[in-house]
Amino acid sequence: MTVSSLPEPHFPFDDLSQADLVVDSVYEGGSKGNMGDDPLARLFKGVGNQGGIRYVGSPAKGSVRLAVLYTSGMDVDWPDSLDVETGIVTYYGDNKKPGRELHDTQPKGNILLRDMFAASHGSEEERLVGVPPVFLFQRELGVGRSVRFRGLLVPGSPAISPDEELAAIWRSSKGRRFQNYRARFTVLDHARISRDWIEHLVSGGHPLESDCPMSWATWIRKRTYVPLLAPATTAIRTKAEQLPDDREGWAILEVIREYFRGRDHHFERCAAALWRMVAPRTGSLEVTRPSRDGGRDAVGQYILGHASRTISIDFALEAKCYSPDNSVGVREMSRLISRLRHRNFGVLVTTSYFHKQVQEEVEEDAHPIVMISGRDIVEILRSEGRITVDAVRRWLNETVPLA
Repeated sequence: MTVSSLPEPHFPFDDLSQADLVVDSVYEGGSKGNMGDDPLARLFKGVGNQGGIRYVGSPAKGSVRLAVLYTSGMDVDWPDSLDVETGIVTYYGDNKKPGRELHDTQPKGNILLRDMFAASHGSEEERLVGVPPVFLFQRELGVGRSVRFRGLLVPGSPAISPDEELAAIWRSSKGRRFQNYRARFTVLDHARISRDWIEHLVSGGHPLESDCPMSWATWIRKRTYVPLLAPATTAIRTKAEQLPDDREGWAILEVIREYFRGRDHHFERCAAALWRMVAPRTGSLEVTRPSRDGGRDAVGQYILGHASRTISIDFALEAKCYSPDNSVGVREMSRLISRLRHRNFGVLVTTSYFHKQVQEEVEEDAHPIVMISGRDIVEILRSEGRITVDAVRRWLNETVPLA
């Protein structure tokens, strides 16, 4: 593996023990073909070379000095994700197979998650003792064991309620049910983590000393989040970016299209259910009858404000159950836009993709339209635990019964 084959910036394997951590930089793995090629073990002395949740110290003794979260980003059963625009990370615990209780895992990663999130809502001293610095890495596909540093994390988010920060969710495998954690973190706004601070943490030094990042110190002292926000510079997605990039995702879309084959107008109820997953504060949502559709498959209201005083924003939703070779074009989008009144917004859901021209016109004219493509549908369902074809088929039968 040559250096030139890796994207910039990157750090060679032999230099990792002295390297700073720079957000979105790549850290090379070794080339011997064994576990010693793992770059994380070189970056953090003592974390080991296996597992998704690693640490220096002991979760059982409450003495973890730093933690490392590793994700391949490719596990469809446990879809770890980073929303780079909001800085919110979703990460799943280490009880991924049936046969063990939630906290009875050999790596003790779920114990660490449980105690970390509990301490995050305590006093400054409880956060200092119970919440170690957490570093997120993602596998760099196609370049051996290399990883990409995604940021310094803290538990929770100002955009998420405490009940949603750490949730024990049920899954099943071969008829056996079990629980695992779904944890939500925030990436802090700090571009470079110094080697001095890492070595200081590993050696057991006070975490607020040495070259401690200001954003992390602020969170420890006040539980004030300073998230790393990265708004997209362009809203135009290619066809490939709007359709699934894995076999299971394609199978899920095919199940949906087959379910509504010859009854495309029923897909609007499916689209309405998907929208509620995306926007849980949706209030009334009426699916219109095909005979009086008028271009709007559903009309609804989105609720804003505190329960004591709310306001509602009207929206119109359209649904297109198209094949992956049939894009949503200007005609379909123009029909939706023409029916939006002042201060309304629109939602268009398709099992296919949006043509480039449509996206450009919506972007340039600043039309308030939410566009949900085939890949988005798959990701929405997976985020709600519908990760297999059978699970999606059951959801369809329950949500949109056609009999």
